[in-house]
Amino acid sequence: MTKLLPQTKPDKRIQIHILNRMVVSLIISIVGSVIINNGLVVSITKISKRIEQPWLLNIFPYVLTPTFIVIFTFTFLVSTRKIVRDLMTLEKGLQYISEGNLDYRVPVDRQDELGRVASNINHMTEQLQQQIVKERELEKSKMDMITGISHDLRTPLTSIIGYIELLRTDSFQDKAEYTRFVENTYNKATHLKKLLDDLFEYTRLTSVDTQLNLKKIDLYQLLDQLLFEFQPLAQENGIHMKKDIGDAPIIAYIDSDKIARAIDNLLMNALKYSVKPGMIDIRMRIHHDQITIEVENKGTPLTNEQKERLFDRFYKVDYSRNSEGIQSGSGLGLSIAKNIAELHQGTLTLHHIHDIFIFQLRFPANFG
Repeated sequence: MTKLLPQTKPDKRIQIHILNRMVVSLIISIVGSVIINNGLVVSITKISKRIEQPWLLNIFPYVLTPTFIVIFTFTFLVSTRKIVRDLMTLEKGLQYISEGNLDYRVPVDRQDELGRVASNINHMTEQLQQQIVKERELEKSKMDMITGISHDLRTPLTSIIGYIELLRTDSFQDKAEYTRFVENTYNKATHLKKLLDDLFEYTRLTSVDTQLNLKKIDLYQLLDQLLFEFQPLAQENGIHMKKDIGDAPIIAYIDSDKIARAIDNLLMNALKYSVKPGMIDIRMRIHHDQITIEVENKGTPLTNEQKERLFDRFYKVDYSRNSEGIQSGSGLGLSIAKNIAELHQGTLTLHHIHDIFIFQLRFPANFG
């Protein structure tokens, strides 16, 4: 969000300063002209009498006006030289900035209009610099997205083409191998569909016109059903599930499909990166109309950089950590879950201590 400079009342210090200097210059010019005038009158009178040339007195009016102008101009320029110097500094600063030097800052040592102009120029430069950084990050994000999509889609697609080619050329030894090729092709196609579904879901969630289908849902029943369906996959991968979700209905005003998607993504993430054999703890509680769902597992510790990037789209910690038999994901699961939480005016955070991971999904029960 752009930070706005505080609004101030119109100030006229510069005009007052210039007017004061004009008055001072005028007074000095008048006083100086009078002094010079008196000196000239005495001197010219003496000279004209001595050389008997009275016409010299007639040139006096022509000398007085230029003298006044010269004194006034000199005094005014001297008294306003700091203002002129600061204006030149502003002009030089704008020239540097216009040439692309956005690190340059105009010196601010005044409290009047020129000082505020300098501050506004610096603020404008900072905003422009931040905007350029954001545009570069956005461009990099787009390139990362293209790279991520290309990598994630190419792998299963290449496998599918390979298996189809084997089937097309009858390159199998027996019925069992034929069945295995077909099964692998189906699994790769299903995985490819999952990647495309994740990409579509992420694009839909990040759209500005995303709409939630809010209804009153028993969250206890929803979570209990999700865990029941997840249990066989967990057992197949050597994971024991421990749940502490109570036994009473928890009524929440939510989009059940999206919340279910977020919880499922957290469970799949814990399953992929848990130590095998291991355990996943699932907890749910409500406090002051704030619902908290926690998914805890034990896994390989993360670095600070990995932890900071964990919710970035297409980011994967380490391909080698994927469990055998579990397909590599799109890198969008946690990002999708976080977006769903934020759409419900909630949060998704990670508490990571050593090898313990606790993902906390929070959202208001009466959202909307």
